[in-house]
Amino acid sequence: MKTAKPSDLEMQILSVLWDRGSSTAREVLEAMPDGKKRAYTSILSVMQVMEKKGLLKHTNRGVAHVYSPAVSKSKIIQPFMRRVLNEVFAGRPAAMMQALLTETPVSDTEMAEIQKLLKKNNGPKRANAGKGGA
Repeated sequence: MKTAKPSDLEMQILSVLWDRGSSTAREVLEAMPDGKKRAYTSILSVMQVMEKKGLLKHTNRGVAHVYSPAVSKSKIIQPFMRRVLNEVFAGRPAAMMQALLTETPVSDTEMAEIQKLLKKNNGPKRANAGKGGA
């Protein structure tokens, strides 16, 4: 079964749940990364729709519903990143990385992590390397 493509708001909710783990709608509301003021009922409604789409699942904690992702981060992020790579950067990972590093403040710690990842992935070339594959 194909997973529904999350909207921007749904991506933020998934991001909170992937980061924090299972949470109530109120906990998600308080942790939203964009900092916009939203009503609790708005977040709850979106999360209920996400559950119907198969993006979230819930268990009960007393009277509260505790939501968790029903899909892995990689299942959502990989197609998204592949689409951005191909549509915005013509399949060129170096151009995408350059844009990210140019447009985003990167701490020394994060730069060290990036360098470790580059070294780790500098092993045998993948079959789709150079063809815009991610």
